[in-house]
Amino acid sequence: MFIINLNLKDLLHHIINFKKETMFLALLITCLLLLCFYMTKRPSCKVYLMDFACYKPPTSQKCTKELLMKKARDTGYLSEGTLDFMKKTLERSGLGDSTYLAEIFLGEKYTPSIKDSRREVEMAVFGSIDMLLAKTALRCEDIGIVIVNCCIYNTVPSLSSMIVNRYKLRKNVVSYNLVGMGCSAGLLAIGLAKQLLQVHQNTYALIVSTESITENGYIGDDLSKFIINCLFRVGGASILLSNHPSDHYNCKYRLLHSVQNNTSRSDRSYNCILQEEDSVGTVGITINKDLLVAAITTIEANLTALGYLILPITEKVLYLVNYIARNLFTVYKIQPYVPNYSKAIEHFLPHVGGKPVLDELQKTLKFSNAHMEASRMTLYRYGNTSSSSIWYELAYLEAQSRVKKGDRIWQMAFGSGFKCSSVIWCAMKTVDHDDKNPWTDEIDGFPVTLEECEPVPVFFEPTKKN
Repeated sequence: MFIINLNLKDLLHHIINFKKETMFLALLITCLLLLCFYMTKRPSCKVYLMDFACYKPPTSQKCTKELLMKKARDTGYLSEGTLDFMKKTLERSGLGDSTYLAEIFLGEKYTPSIKDSRREVEMAVFGSIDMLLAKTALRCEDIGIVIVNCCIYNTVPSLSSMIVNRYKLRKNVVSYNLVGMGCSAGLLAIGLAKQLLQVHQNTYALIVSTESITENGYIGDDLSKFIINCLFRVGGASILLSNHPSDHYNCKYRLLHSVQNNTSRSDRSYNCILQEEDSVGTVGITINKDLLVAAITTIEANLTALGYLILPITEKVLYLVNYIARNLFTVYKIQPYVPNYSKAIEHFLPHVGGKPVLDELQKTLKFSNAHMEASRMTLYRYGNTSSSSIWYELAYLEAQSRVKKGDRIWQMAFGSGFKCSSVIWCAMKTVDHDDKNPWTDEIDGFPVTLEECEPVPVFFEPTKKN
């Protein structure tokens, strides 16, 4: 009996020791695996904005609202009702008398061709890239990534191939051509470049945002397709990003956040901006009454995602308390709390889609006129240049010498689909304007005082939510 008890004790002792050794071994293996993971994990590359350049068309392409009305009347394509709608829209659009039209619209007859469209794009694309290369002194062979976005103009070979050919970029350059993505495509391209720069080390990414309106003028009488004729103008921008660690000291801005969202699953959002034929077969881009509803819905989702990243803790707590109260005490109809985004950023640069959208954004976010100045002045001076408009806005801030070291800049763009993209930059230095800034020659005349006007006609009004 004594022997049996002794054997059991020894057995228990061995089992306990075995468990201890096993636990120690497991802990050691876990630590080694974590160490290996830490040592082999590639750190996320910081993305820097070295510089950007905006295309400024020749003065021969400037067009007043009065001249545009005359040209539209002289074509003979439009009815008196359509011309009256166009006049009212132009008067209430927020555009000034110095915006730029494509050359084809300033001729005696509107007879666009592929050659004319290509010329418009080449002038904007090559003009902005040449200026960017001059500003940065970058060698073409150092460019490893090229991303071009142009929504309603598509050509063969692609625009990205056109750039590779013109500047003789290296054979292994990574190139992408984004089409049909709407006015948000420029910031979508920034998000794509950010991801590519995490993979391709020590390289530069060239992003080009533009649009060609030459072949996309609408000459029918469906008023829902006529907005594009009144708001869209010629423009383009080129942007240079880098992931070189050494560029931390000589770049303009560092990319902090990039947020995109899409509400295309909703038929209302999907159909609010749509390229289609009218009843007689004339192609145009329909902008219907659902636009503002779709835009605000999509933007609200983008704000929620962005707010989680940038808002101070006090604003997050206030938002959370309000959300809980609204769901618990529904009988009181508590209004939603809109966080104070001005506590998180110094400059707000929304896409200049049109005066109604800017008005609604300012009202919703409770931003001051100073926050909205760059976007309203860009709409007034250059019109809606599609995805490149946000870069004319940033150029405006630089021309006004308002960008100080440490400032956070929020660019927001939205467009067909419906899509919304936001990008947050941090200024790495105080930025002054230069002689290649598109505002330099005339910045002393800005800001201008904008007249109060009635809302844009019925086809740009929101409908009620279902």
